[in-house]
Amino acid sequence: IKNPFNVQANPVMMANQNSSLLSVAWKSGLFDCFEDVNTCCYGFWCCPCLACTVSRRFGENYCLPLCDMLTPAVLSPCGVPLFVPPAALSLRASIRNKHGLKGSLCEDILASCCCVWCSWCQMHRELKDLHAPVNNYSITSIFHHD
Repeated sequence: IKNPFNVQANPVMMANQNSSLLSVAWKSGLFDCFEDVNTCCYGFWCCPCLACTVSRRFGENYCLPLCDMLTPAVLSPCGVPLFVPPAALSLRASIRNKHGLKGSLCEDILASCCCVWCSWCQMHRELKDLHAPVNNYSITSIFHHD
């Protein structure tokens, strides 16, 4: 039977429904900083640099996290308090959605507001694991015969 209205299923809607069923946990918890000591030290000693690294690895402008530092400085004198770091929240939610990770926007807000450094470290560990090289072989070493 043909569809008389020529209505097709929305693939975006179907993908969103399927991704919520297939969501996986973050590879490390919010407070698991010592699972990757290098990331922990990087975040502790230079969190703005870590944030820029996360932004770049995710494919966004590496200066995006500077909004988290500059926005309160600009808005506070105008009497507008800002408690949610916009770059941290948006990147966290985007990473979670793109990679099908468990969580909600409320959890993203809590992590970004209450534990922003731990949140940046968790995002860094997640992207670091996702972008790890699969092997160390190069094309020349595979085809090179002695």
